Amino acid sequence: MLRAEVDQLTAQRKIETSEERYLQIIAARNAALFAAASRIAAVVAECDEEKEEALDAYGRNLGVAFQLVDDALDYDSNAAEMGKDQGDDFREGKMTLPVILAYARGDEEERAFWKAAIGGHRTSDEDLAHAIELIRRHGTVEATRERARMFAQRAIDAIAIFPDGKARQAMAEAARFAVARGY
Repeated sequence: MLRAEVDQLTAQRKIETSEERYLQIIAARNAALFAAASRIAAVVAECDEEKEEALDAYGRNLGVAFQLVDDALDYDSNAAEMGKDQGDDFREGKMTLPVILAYARGDEEERAFWKAAIGGHRTSDEDLAHAIELIRRHGTVEATRERARMFAQRAIDAIAIFPDGKARQAMAEAARFAVARGY
């Protein structure tokens, strides 16, 4: 997780960060924590390897879904809902999926804006408003949320080996909530 945190810091302000690289970073950082937290119950209960792996996959996919939504919210909610200021990731030059997709889908002028913004040269409130407008124009928040729903479904599918009951239903509901949340 610490190495992934360093990887994220080295990707900061680097417009060339790919979607694949971004997903690797959040899988190694956030998703690893979710995976460990999910897997530990099976370890403590001395379950077989298949159940440990299922809970690991659940947590890993849930962690990716959760982070994707968190990154989308930076451009699609307000401070009162989130508990942090909108645009914090933008001002810090974080390459998150909404930005990666907006950059990839943008024209030459839009890409020039993103290079300057992620480079730390365009971080005013007006620049943030322009970034949000570009993200909306290219539908990248919805695309990010769609990917989050895909990872949440993978998390739900991973626990299908467990008998249906309150615990499995609660875990599935947690995955659905992680992607439906507005904060």
